Amino acid sequence: MPHSFEPSDSLLAREPFHDSSRVGIPSRAAGLGALVPLRVWVPDSVEDPTVVLRQVVDGEPRFVPCTRKVSDGAGHWFEAELLARNPVTRYRFLISGREGNRRVYEWLTAAGVADHDVSDSHDFTYLAHGTKAPQWLESAIVYQVFPDRFARSASSGELHRSDLPAWAIPMSWEEPCEENGEINGRQVYGGDLLGLEEKLDYLTDLGVSVVYMCPIFPAGSAHRYDASTFEHIDPLLGGDGALISLTEAAHARGIKIVMDLTTNHTGSKHEWFMRAQADASSVEAGFYFFTEHPDRYDGWLGIDSLPKLNYDSAALRERMYLGEESTVSRYLAPPFNVDGWRIDVANMTGRHGAQELTHEIAREIRETMREETWLVAEHFHDASPDLPGNGWDGAMNYSGFTKPLWAWLSPEDSAVNWLGLPIGVPKLPTRAVLASLREYNAQLTYEARLHSQNQLCSHDTARSRTVFGDPDRHAAALGALVGLPGVPTLFAGDELALEGNNGEHSRTPMPWTAIESGTLSEEAKAWWTLTARVFKARNSLRALQSGGLRWLHAGEDSLTFMRTDSEAPVLVHLARAAHEAFSLPASLVLAVPALESSDVTHSPGVIVETADATSGGQPSDLIMTLRAERAGFVITPMRPYTDADTHVL
Repeated sequence: MPHSFEPSDSLLAREPFHDSSRVGIPSRAAGLGALVPLRVWVPDSVEDPTVVLRQVVDGEPRFVPCTRKVSDGAGHWFEAELLARNPVTRYRFLISGREGNRRVYEWLTAAGVADHDVSDSHDFTYLAHGTKAPQWLESAIVYQVFPDRFARSASSGELHRSDLPAWAIPMSWEEPCEENGEINGRQVYGGDLLGLEEKLDYLTDLGVSVVYMCPIFPAGSAHRYDASTFEHIDPLLGGDGALISLTEAAHARGIKIVMDLTTNHTGSKHEWFMRAQADASSVEAGFYFFTEHPDRYDGWLGIDSLPKLNYDSAALRERMYLGEESTVSRYLAPPFNVDGWRIDVANMTGRHGAQELTHEIAREIRETMREETWLVAEHFHDASPDLPGNGWDGAMNYSGFTKPLWAWLSPEDSAVNWLGLPIGVPKLPTRAVLASLREYNAQLTYEARLHSQNQLCSHDTARSRTVFGDPDRHAAALGALVGLPGVPTLFAGDELALEGNNGEHSRTPMPWTAIESGTLSEEAKAWWTLTARVFKARNSLRALQSGGLRWLHAGEDSLTFMRTDSEAPVLVHLARAAHEAFSLPASLVLAVPALESSDVTHSPGVIVETADATSGGQPSDLIMTLRAERAGFVITPMRPYTDADTHVL
């Protein structure tokens, strides 16, 4: 059959290409003073191109002509050496020449190609010293647990009001949780750490390698973001012994454990705050922002039950994160041996009016933490200014992943809240969503993006199935979860397509009776199987873990990209609706399918096929055709393109 090619504005594979993976930068974190080889691909449609590396050295632009090197498909690689004079180096490429009758003047940045002069904000970034993020992180798949709602241990028995704090409302496991935040925060279902330990094999079967737990310190609510102490684990969850047992059992299975810490505030019943209120001259009084002692003080977002912490206090820093006896250090060390911290409200920690200590605090926490541990920041908005490479390893990437995916895959007239904005989730055109994905993530270092969490939902949002409203669109989101750069993070129960209208309503107890009796709905069983399949693909394909990103095509209802790798790239195609077939020539994609169709991971009805194109009656190029009969995804292992894949050009 004849093959038609898309207009150049949707065939992104025609663009010049560089990324920060092994393909574009064979040597990362080479150290100060190193000359670092860079590679950039330019299509042969640009005649006699001049390619120039522009980098910033000591605040001044430095220009280095690039040398034309090997031919690759329908283009050539150009190379230059970047001088790593500074710890952080920003750079981009100028491509000039002619394309037919058109004069080419283009800047290639991390956000794509611009036909005009641009600021440095979207430049590529090179970190001479790399980061302290653990090696295990790039291959990680994270499973988020809300401890009270995940699993009761077999020996826990029934909940009795007499065994609970005065604020708690005892609930039976099968009762639905409330959407109202105040009531939901008092509903106690009795999940505990031993219950989580007893379900670790379930997580191993799913393909999970990291468990991130919402707070487990004693508090005045079921969510525990209002801690009353950091000195021990909540007895309702099993106490210190239960955490020690959990980490031992998890590590025996190759699973890491990450805890949650509120560095921005404590609860108003916290022992520090109680001492601060009792004595204005106490050390602890300096931990908070009192405006009129003892009853007037600044709380997080004006909430009196969450008094904000003041990091002008050196004593607070010592207790929270500096030294071996600090909260941060204690739980990373024996006998607990936890593998990292997620920092709650990291974007506001150390920020208060004229106070601006966030980067300093992040850097000091990271320096305190032992090697091979993860430090990830909660950040609902633009985290890029807070990720320079020497503090938080990454962030919860709501702006660069969750929001664009919600806007692309939500139905028309969604009633789901738009992540805090006073409107429902809008359904945006592919062009707008692609712009968000490219422009926001361009401001992150390559390392920060790889080490940030990609989540389709969390304990603070509506559930994925509720957001997307359709199994096929949800499948496309699942393909993006493992396909786009970042650490895939699944909120417990999302593998069963549980529903929830907002963050509180999403904190649903896991349906263990149905899981263990085999009485889950057929849809829930199928969704668990699909989730396990995409996790298996992510665990087995290096490019999905640490590869770069090259956008190939944007259709009205589809996005296609390559996770680049020097040896084994991977093609990912996402469809939000059925679409007609379109074709990608291998000479532009720079890769061809590597394995048999059984090695392709896809949802039903999304198809990739290959065939030879012809020129003058002779085969001339290998063509990949992608089509979708419904929304969904396909993940295809590839191999680099070679001359043998081109018959006559």
